[in-house]
Amino acid sequence: MPNYIQVSIHNAEQEQKDIIIALLSEEGFDGFEERPSELYSFIEEPAFNEAPLKELSEQFAFSYTTSLIAEQNWNALWEAGFSPVLVDDFVAIRASFHDAVPGMQHEIVITPKMSFGTGHHATTYMMIQLMRELDFRNTAVFDFGTGTGILAILAEQLGAASVLGIDNDDWSIDNAQENLATNHSTHTTIAKADTAATGGSYDVILANINKHIILANMPQLQQQLKENGVLLLSGLLEADEADILPAVAAQGLQHRKTFHRNGWIAMWCSK
Repeated sequence: MPNYIQVSIHNAEQEQKDIIIALLSEEGFDGFEERPSELYSFIEEPAFNEAPLKELSEQFAFSYTTSLIAEQNWNALWEAGFSPVLVDDFVAIRASFHDAVPGMQHEIVITPKMSFGTGHHATTYMMIQLMRELDFRNTAVFDFGTGTGILAILAEQLGAASVLGIDNDDWSIDNAQENLATNHSTHTTIAKADTAATGGSYDVILANINKHIILANMPQLQQQLKENGVLLLSGLLEADEADILPAVAAQGLQHRKTFHRNGWIAMWCSK
C-alpha cells in the first residue's frame, strides 16, 4: 500500500478553505482536517502532483509545506488531534481511548488508519442528522464511499437488516472492516468497488463523496433505489446544489430538503 503525502496549508482565509478543499478533492486529495490556523490535506504518494497545488497557492495566496506520512505513523498523527464528535444527543463518535459520552442515543468507536471520515467534517455531521429522520428498521442500505464506515455502522445500529459499504481505497476497506468489528456490526459487508453499480436493490442509499462522483453515478444510484426509497447525498458545497438538482430531477427523483452547515450541504431525495 502507498504512503500518503500530507500538505499543510498555511495562511488560507477562513472563507476560502471550503473552496480549496473542493478544488483539491478534484485533484485526488481524499482527506482533510481543518485547524484554526492551518488546513491539512492528504493524498496517496503516487497520485501527488504538485503543479495544481502550486497554482492554487498562487490563486488564493497561501503557503504550504509537504511531508510524507507512512502508514505506521498515522495513528500518532490523528490521536494527537482527535476529539469526540457529538451530533446533538443522537450520536457520539469517539476513539477507544476516550471515555463513553453519557446521554447519547448511539455511540460509534473508530480508529481511522490512513482512511478518512472521523465525523468532524460538516458533511458527515449533516448525513447523520438526516439519518436521524429515517426509519431504518428492516431496511437494505447501500453506503457509497464508506470511508471509515461510520454511516454504515450507524445504519445497522438504527435497525437496518443489511448494509453494503463500498470504497475504492484499500486502506478505507481495511479500516472500515476493523471499525465494524469494534462496533459489533454483524449485518454489514464492506467491499472494494470503483462505481455504484452493485446489482443490488436498496431502501436507503447514502452517498457522502463529492459532486463529480455523485453525478457520474446518479443513474446507477437511481436504478438501485427501491420505490419510495431514500437517497441521501453530501460531500457537496452549497454551490453544487445547482448542478445536483437537475441531475436528481432527470432521474425522476424528488428533492425533499437540504441541510446547510459551514458552506456545505446534505440533500434528501426520494423515489
